Amino acid sequence: MIHEKLKVYQLALDFEEWTIPIRSRIHYYMDIKGQLERASNSIVLNLAEGNGKFSTKDRCRYFDISLGSAFECAGCLDILFRERKINAEELEKGKIQLKDIVSMIVGLIKSNSDRVYEENQNY
Repeated sequence: MIHEKLKVYQLALDFEEWTIPIRSRIHYYMDIKGQLERASNSIVLNLAEGNGKFSTKDRCRYFDISLGSAFECAGCLDILFRERKINAEELEKGKIQLKDIVSMIVGLIKSNSDRVYEENQNY
């Protein structure tokens, strides 16, 4: 399938797989476990579905959802760190992976849309 050729898709799969041992340490009754699983899956699934769309608007809509899910994963990692379910090293590793994924998704959105962007702005 064509989506499998996207580097960001492969990175998203790697991140989802990376979360498995973390999720396995979290008690099943904790909402954050399911939230991290759904959000990490959503990055992958929306990249695949979006890449299969023909119209630019549809494609970007799915890429936007994938982007939001990546930020949601970052929030999950922050919560897990504050709750001492992951350590600082795990937090950093996950955030590095997510930063790469976010950058690539933003690139996909920019290349598939006519939105206006500010170049090289740090907030």
